[in-house]
Amino acid sequence: MKAQVLDVKGSSIKEIDLSDKVFGIEPHQQAIFDTVVSQQAALRQGTRKTKTRAEVRGGGRKPWRQKGTGRARQGSIRAPQWRGGGIAFGPTPNINYKKAVNKKVRQLAIRSALSLKVKEENLVILDKFTFSKPSTKEMLSVMKNVKIDNQKTLIVTKDHEEVVVKSAGNIPGVKTLDFQKMNIFDLLNATKLVLTEDAVGRIEEVYA
Repeated sequence: MKAQVLDVKGSSIKEIDLSDKVFGIEPHQQAIFDTVVSQQAALRQGTRKTKTRAEVRGGGRKPWRQKGTGRARQGSIRAPQWRGGGIAFGPTPNINYKKAVNKKVRQLAIRSALSLKVKEENLVILDKFTFSKPSTKEMLSVMKNVKIDNQKTLIVTKDHEEVVVKSAGNIPGVKTLDFQKMNIFDLLNATKLVLTEDAVGRIEEVYA
């Protein structure tokens, strides 16, 4: 599979071969689904909490003596059957929402997402970013040159490039990641995927 490499002015400077094992497979929908569910589940936080009978204030004294009253025996007015008492088996924040997905399935999902971007013609490969200092204006110019206008865009570089991150930080809908942080949700959430040539090389090394 051939792909054009563009410079920051939007001109094609060369053609490279893309690995069919990474960018040319038939997208595996189930692997994509399972990996997205796993990633979103891992982000969940335990924000629900009820108090048990040990945590509710009061109820330290036995409400009445054990025998002789004709009433059912009670040990505390904060037992679950009492109004204002603790909750039995209520939700707690200590819940593990994580869903395990095999490494091979995760890698298949990433390859599927990359292949989907190629299939939809939403992949742009850049030679490199040539910013000398952070500049939102220059980043907008680059996006315009490569014909990315007002679309959700994910920019993936080989390593963390602070200049690129800061240049894209104030542009709505644009997210920047280094290769190691590339994930299935951000790949699918973006309309356009921009990869540097170095990032393509690293992706093929890991996922081919």
